[in-house]
Amino acid sequence: MRAWQVTRHGEPREALSREEVPTPDPGPGFLRVQVAAAALGLPDVFLCRGSYALTPSLPFTPGQEVVGVVTASGAGAEARVGERVMAVSGFFLGHGAFAEEALAIDDFSFPVSETLSDAEAAGFVIPYHTAYVGLVRRAALREGETLLVLGGAGGTGSAAIQLGRALGARVLATAGGPEKAAFCRAQGAEAVIDRRSEDIAVRVRELTDGRGADIVYDPVGGDAFDAATRCIAHEGRLLVVGFASGRWGAAQSAHLVTHGYSLLGVMPSGYDRAFRNEAQAALLALHEAGALRPPVQAALAGLELPEGLETLARAGVSGRLVWLPG
Repeated sequence: MRAWQVTRHGEPREALSREEVPTPDPGPGFLRVQVAAAALGLPDVFLCRGSYALTPSLPFTPGQEVVGVVTASGAGAEARVGERVMAVSGFFLGHGAFAEEALAIDDFSFPVSETLSDAEAAGFVIPYHTAYVGLVRRAALREGETLLVLGGAGGTGSAAIQLGRALGARVLATAGGPEKAAFCRAQGAEAVIDRRSEDIAVRVRELTDGRGADIVYDPVGGDAFDAATRCIAHEGRLLVVGFASGRWGAAQSAHLVTHGYSLLGVMPSGYDRAFRNEAQAALLALHEAGALRPPVQAALAGLELPEGLETLARAGVSGRLVWLPG
């Protein structure tokens, strides 16, 4: 079968090449899926560079998010051959979604609703489950609270805006430039702070009459994280999700104590199937009600993958890019 493989570390155009590789066999707890669509994410860029924590040995196929039809199932797997699923791939084993067939984690796979297209389903699981874990499980968001989403135009950020709005929060967001600000407002943000021209902390304080944000959802890190620590409310919850800026946020213990807020790590792994099924049911109910809709900017043809990943790395995407094999 054909697959995009990282054969050396570097930027996507340097690292990726299209190769003929053996079709993977699913071990216990895994599925093999004929790929219909795969969402692009910044972790895929970091995998190309070799800077992601779960980067496998060379050569390997990246791509964390997949939708397709199950063609084989390993021992103990619940999904059945012929079932259409959306799932987290086995990218950490080297058999990610940017291929004709990929491995998928059985207990992180779900049947696909008929109301979701392949492109939408490909980008559903990781961003919305991450947002659910952060806002519902870790931060216990309450209706009427103020939620600040950093990097709101990204796939993870836009999911948090939509879910926060659906849960009854007042949602603020940050973005770079007027087009991305407009995108965030379309996802449900009440106000958007342009990080290129405005001071995030000052503007959040203005928008909250000096109180600050009750919850900060941070997939960005770096300077944005630093700004968040200056505008989080007393007893606020700062959710650390990722480091799209290239630098993890670094908390100061003394600042946490003197300003009385909490720092919470967010990752959708580590939960059992029962919790994941509960989260998926809640998210699909909100989708069916029209509150959640994966924003797909474009679907890329087979040979456009490296270019799409580099566009993503340059922060040139609002919502999600999706790759279609062919």
